[in-house]
Amino acid sequence: MPDLLQIGGITDTMKERLEAAFTIHQTNRYNADEITHIVTNGHDGVKPDLMASLPNLKMISGYGVGYDAIDADEAARRGIIVTHTPNVLNEEVATTAVLLMLMCYREALRDDAYARTGAWEAKGGAPLTRSPENQTIGILGLGRIGQAIADKLAPWSPTIVYHTRSEKDVPYTYYDNLVAMAHDCDVLICITPGGASTNKIVNAEVMEALGSTGTLINVARGSVVDEAAMIDALSSGRLGWAGLDVFEAEPHIPEALCALPNTVLLPHVGSATVETRAAMGALTVDNLLQHLKDGTVISAVPECAHL
Repeated sequence: MPDLLQIGGITDTMKERLEAAFTIHQTNRYNADEITHIVTNGHDGVKPDLMASLPNLKMISGYGVGYDAIDADEAARRGIIVTHTPNVLNEEVATTAVLLMLMCYREALRDDAYARTGAWEAKGGAPLTRSPENQTIGILGLGRIGQAIADKLAPWSPTIVYHTRSEKDVPYTYYDNLVAMAHDCDVLICITPGGASTNKIVNAEVMEALGSTGTLINVARGSVVDEAAMIDALSSGRLGWAGLDVFEAEPHIPEALCALPNTVLLPHVGSATVETRAAMGALTVDNLLQHLKDGTVISAVPECAHL
């Protein structure tokens, strides 16, 4: 059987299906010349030196929609197909983005503590919160998940605006300048891909423009936001609230960020439901088995779509 290198964990269902078609090797014990396929995830990816050491590598199957931890351009240059798992997680990640926004607006964590600690009984009603109705919401990265977020926001009657590299044929207002968009927004939702081109694209200037009544939501990659600048802006009140599912150095979260009361922090669980993770795992394996069968794949990343 062909040899598959496993990077990171896989589910029992994935393992069972893969063991029927491959000899699975762990990263601490394998013969580099024998590896033809890799299964990995969006966080671990494939380190450049590892990819370079595998002369017969033909395919990398990624569990997750993000693949910035894999050098897809180098893979394409070598004729190595890289796949990911788009679409099957769109709705779940979009739900998480809306959840974070609503939790910030309605101060869900604060009021949960207010109820649990007896403060309600001792002090009376909790302080008022803000309504999420009729807000101007900017989406940074209007791809498949960005569109799903816009769709899920519809019940709150928002004005949707967006910033991407180029204008799209959508019924929303396009901004070619992120700072200008942030200035006009009540909420900025980040769902752009990670990588060098978007590294710290949400910088101090963007957060200053979003302002003291603004809310920043990040369900993209931690690298998209300048974390130190965000902590400073939240601490000083120059930025109002932040709802975050991703961080710069996961799983580490700076203590200063954890201490801020105007934040909602989740441990990168945007797609983490039983149903969605099962669909992602199935597609990850399907890509490998399809490639083994006839050399094609179901969901190649754009850089490798021509291979």
